Amino acid sequence: MEQPNQSYINSLSRGDEAFKQKLIDVIKKEFPEEKQVYLNNYNAKNYKLAADNVHKLKHKISILGLEKGYEVAVAFENNLLEGTTNQKEAFEAILNSITEYLEEI
Repeated sequence: MEQPNQSYINSLSRGDEAFKQKLIDVIKKEFPEEKQVYLNNYNAKNYKLAADNVHKLKHKISILGLEKGYEVAVAFENNLLEGTTNQKEAFEAILNSITEYLEEI
């Protein structure tokens, strides 16, 4: 599975370590809660709210430089809005890779 791209995160911060740390801190703070809210809405079959959660999570995915993950998130958001769940496993694999990454740093 695709892992967060450190070189992309470094390029976003333009070498500013304080800014890079702030980006990571925001993701570490917000991601777990946003992931849980998404899971709750998905499990309750509230696909419109789950799509809203995916929309928020895809921005974190983008900040982490996960290009394929971003594409999956966009497709999954659209699936959910249509009432289908075709990309669920791929999307949740991305979320799990981010969770593992955040536990390591």
